[in-house]
Amino acid sequence: MEERSGVIRDIIFHNKENGYTIAVFENEEEQQQFTVVGVLPGADRGRSFRLTGTFKVHPTYGEQFSVSSFEEQMPTTHEGIEGFLASGALKGIGRKTAAAIVRKFGDETLRILEEEPYRLQEVEGIGVKKAEAIASAYALHREFASVALFFQQYGISAAYAMKLYKVYGADTIEAVKGNPYQLVDDIFGIGFRKADAIAEKMGVPKDDPNRIESGIRYTLWHCVNEGNTYLPQKLLCERAAEVMDLSTEQVYETLVSMAFEGDVQIESLEGRPVVLLQAYFKAEQNVCKGLVALNNSPLKPLCADIDRQIAVTENESGIRLSDNQKYAVKSSLVSGVSVITGGPGTGKTTIINSLMNILTHCGFKTAIGAPTGRAAKRITETSGYPAMTIHRLLEYYYSEGEDAMRFGRTAENPLDYDAIIIDEASMIDILLMNGLISAIRPGTRLIIVGDSDQLPSVGAGNVLRDILESELIYSVRLTEIFRQARESLIVVNAHKINRGEYPDCNEKDKDFFFMRKKGEREMLATIRDLCTTRLPNYYTHRDPMKDIQVLTPVRKGIIGSINLNQELQALLNPPSAEKAERKFGERIFRVGDKVMQIRNNYQLSWKKYEDFSEGQGVFNGEVGFITAIDREFNELTVVFDDEKYVTYDFTNLDELEHAYAMTVHKSQGSEFPIVILPVSWFTPVLATRNLLYTAVTRGKEAVILVGSEQRMHDMVDNNSITQRYSGLAARLRAFMIPERG
Repeated sequence: MEERSGVIRDIIFHNKENGYTIAVFENEEEQQQFTVVGVLPGADRGRSFRLTGTFKVHPTYGEQFSVSSFEEQMPTTHEGIEGFLASGALKGIGRKTAAAIVRKFGDETLRILEEEPYRLQEVEGIGVKKAEAIASAYALHREFASVALFFQQYGISAAYAMKLYKVYGADTIEAVKGNPYQLVDDIFGIGFRKADAIAEKMGVPKDDPNRIESGIRYTLWHCVNEGNTYLPQKLLCERAAEVMDLSTEQVYETLVSMAFEGDVQIESLEGRPVVLLQAYFKAEQNVCKGLVALNNSPLKPLCADIDRQIAVTENESGIRLSDNQKYAVKSSLVSGVSVITGGPGTGKTTIINSLMNILTHCGFKTAIGAPTGRAAKRITETSGYPAMTIHRLLEYYYSEGEDAMRFGRTAENPLDYDAIIIDEASMIDILLMNGLISAIRPGTRLIIVGDSDQLPSVGAGNVLRDILESELIYSVRLTEIFRQARESLIVVNAHKINRGEYPDCNEKDKDFFFMRKKGEREMLATIRDLCTTRLPNYYTHRDPMKDIQVLTPVRKGIIGSINLNQELQALLNPPSAEKAERKFGERIFRVGDKVMQIRNNYQLSWKKYEDFSEGQGVFNGEVGFITAIDREFNELTVVFDDEKYVTYDFTNLDELEHAYAMTVHKSQGSEFPIVILPVSWFTPVLATRNLLYTAVTRGKEAVILVGSEQRMHDMVDNNSITQRYSGLAARLRAFMIPERG
């Protein structure tokens, strides 16, 4: 590490949100200039710093001093003081005012600002209010400088120091000293591990109650991120004890205290004690009670006999329903809550269309919802009836006061529908289901449609499977593959895989292919060739960027989504003088790139230029294309679904990743004309029948598997499904629901 001191002479780039700066510094003693890169919050021309860091050579921009820590130095010369005051660091002071203040107070200027700011009124043009504003700005400036310097010794970067200061203000240092673990809850990006490292440097003992509470919450959130809504108490204590290097007894004592305070919920579920975060306990309780209430509520009568209604819709559509499909339609119309599940080609869409025809004919106000925008769009295209996301159905909005997403439709302001059909229900997690159930008034028919053999939701819970497992809600499983669907090997093989049978491949004029390749580098070369040459030449009506989707079980490795995206970006959207690009970490975003939003952001605004509509919210899994990169305003624009334009500040690019390839989990709820799936050795947790089935069912015109046939067989043979701890099924079984007569 080296130290350098200097004055900022020019700002090349400065991001006010995170403080990242590229600036030209000048060492006043040696009159040498050098480029500095790193986090310097509030960097302005004329400000002086002592910097710690290293010189590095950038391949394009040459030698730069990379900053790891800094300390602002107050100027001592009249010229330096005037430059600092006029730098923009203090609001309300321009060049003329700065010069006037220095002329009046000279060497005493900074002392006057700190100790006798009322004397600023002695300068012509400065009244009481302006003097107070200047003094306040100077105090805040020095305050943050002290905060940033204090936290550097604990390894907290200036960017995080800025986040802390925005939350805690003048009390930042005392707040963190008092309980460094509160950073986990208050500051996005600081997790338990980082807070624990800070606390250790501050000398906080391992058995500090704040540490144990934070460690327990961390362990529970980790289990939520794995898809669980609870953990068995014994397992929680063991995991938390391991994380914190403590005894299970120490963890248990604090856990009991947290339960008494209402921070967590301990209850007995099917004969064993389990622990839940309050949000997930309440969500499971509410969903259970809501489903029972809906199932037992009196229903608005239909306008005519159901059999007659089915006959009418069959005549109008020209489609004859099977006996099982008729049973599914009937049970849905006579039940408060019903479930229809089945694989591809079993007629789920036909049933939705039939239900919509009947409900519309009876004058029922009906909504169709789905967890994702892509799924909703597909329903609209296949059914002819408008569908929307569940979030939009519930009129989501961002509450600035609570810094959280909220639904406009609630128990107090319920949805105004007679029937609600929800498709792709395997993707619904317990929190979203809670929002939906809470907003449905008793007497509304709720019809849940989905494929229970798909991968479960990304979020916590196992909603669709739990409802089916409870056996307390009317459900129909569709198993018959209809004639037209039987012509597709994709559909036939999906069902074979689901039954534990090996798929048929490479039949002439069919849509399911297997390309045998020995190693992962050979697989990669084949995937590259398929995406750029073979498939575009054969499927000439398809756009290789939009219509060919590579899916993979893993993120890392040669055939992981990260490397595949780098390889495919270089081939399908190579660098060009005509295409603007922006480097962010290890990724390069370029105009024309296919990208995916990787977390829910309810604040992001979007516009549709066709109808001039606007809204907020971009969700995890939405795929779009970069249409513009503006270096002047540090913005990047993505269009989702060919219509929804979203502008990202460069600081938010961590919410995007390339989508030439994506994991199978990320593909849920989507359909693609052509799917390519590498098949190699994967960890047994991922190399499952369930995952292979989900990947295959994403393709509509062609599915191409590339790799080892034996590995494919291993996936079919591996019917293990990772156990999720979710309590909805047990809660539903605990209710005694009388059978209908």
